[in-house]
Amino acid sequence: MQTLVYGPTMQATGAFDGGKITEQKPIGFPGEGSVVKRVSTLFYWAWAHANQEGHIPLHPHQAFEIMTYVVAGKGEHGDTLGTKSVIGAGGVQLMQTGSGVSHEERFFADMEGFQIWFEPSVQEAVKTKPTYNQYEHEEFPIAMGEGFTKKTVMGYGSPISIVADAQMWDVEVEAGATFTQAIEAGRTLTALAIRGDGSWTYASQAGKDTAFKHKDFIVARADQAEEAFITAGDAPLRLILIDVPSHVDYPLYPKR
Repeated sequence: MQTLVYGPTMQATGAFDGGKITEQKPIGFPGEGSVVKRVSTLFYWAWAHANQEGHIPLHPHQAFEIMTYVVAGKGEHGDTLGTKSVIGAGGVQLMQTGSGVSHEERFFADMEGFQIWFEPSVQEAVKTKPTYNQYEHEEFPIAMGEGFTKKTVMGYGSPISIVADAQMWDVEVEAGATFTQAIEAGRTLTALAIRGDGSWTYASQAGKDTAFKHKDFIVARADQAEEAFITAGDAPLRLILIDVPSHVDYPLYPKR
């Protein structure tokens, strides 16, 4: 079982609209400085904050499946399909960009959210029509356990369906509590600590904890099925988890 932790200095950064929108990127574009270039179908991951309203003008996309997930505040999406919509905290805006579409984004003051790109087979995706769909927080299943809540953003019970193989959860863990996440053989679990610190260990490696801090990016690759035990520190912990296959049977877009 391989578990690697990448602190903020090993991630990329970015900014838009004169710095009104700033980003930390666990997985950035080539040349932006992130140590992790991709994790299988997980191609790009940006964590954005806007202290004041900021705008990203119309720009094109093709083939990739692009999700905007809002943590706090509100964001606006517009595109060449004729869409103009606003999403609030906990909601998702999803573009399956297919043969090509252009969109623009507006982050209202105090917005926090993610833009995450997933890669289906590019050769097949470019033959499909682009689509846009929006999902409100209330549409997603939330499970509550001892000391934690787990929202399924993509996976069983979620209204979202994409072509690329990926699952995603938004998990909150009370201070000192432990959350358990299964990882199937041949899968890789990634995690971004957006609130709090914690530790990470496995059923097969009891006592061998891996510590992580706020803003760290964790990549755990399972050659055999495992259970990850994630324990919050002295403050509540919030993690965004994304699970993808370690390998896929189609060529992935070159990224250097």
